[in-house]
Amino acid sequence: MKFTLSKHGPSAFIAFVFIQSLFFKFSGSYETDHIFGTLGEWSGLDWFGSAGGYVIGVAELIAAILLFTRFHGIGAVMSAGIMTGAIFFHLFTPLGIVMPEFNQAGEVVGDDGGLLFGMACLVWLSGGYLTVKDISSPAGSLRLLMTRGV
Repeated sequence: MKFTLSKHGPSAFIAFVFIQSLFFKFSGSYETDHIFGTLGEWSGLDWFGSAGGYVIGVAELIAAILLFTRFHGIGAVMSAGIMTGAIFFHLFTPLGIVMPEFNQAGEVVGDDGGLLFGMACLVWLSGGYLTVKDISSPAGSLRLLMTRGV
């Protein structure tokens, strides 16, 4: 497999963001509890407050892995889809754009200045770019899926 910056650069960026966030999602961090607890309370889906971080974390892990396989187009679509949800929830729920930062005791010690939201937007753009690139490529997995079926 030949390395190309136009495909592997955005894929590596998405994978980096997704993989580094797994620690927070899978360790029950205060940040994850705040985000998914807020969304669970807002939506009335109590299970989302306790399990949402794990569900989204698993989806992000699958997307990150797929980006480096022959199914990279599916990973790109998953990345854009996951981040569409994240951007929506940041913009249209009580979650907001600026997230609190916590110390080890769980006390709010500042905020992220919108960094998490900004990263979601960059991942969304990267996933969208890779999706379009895969659809327009004659050998792209999404193009083949659309033209030949499963």
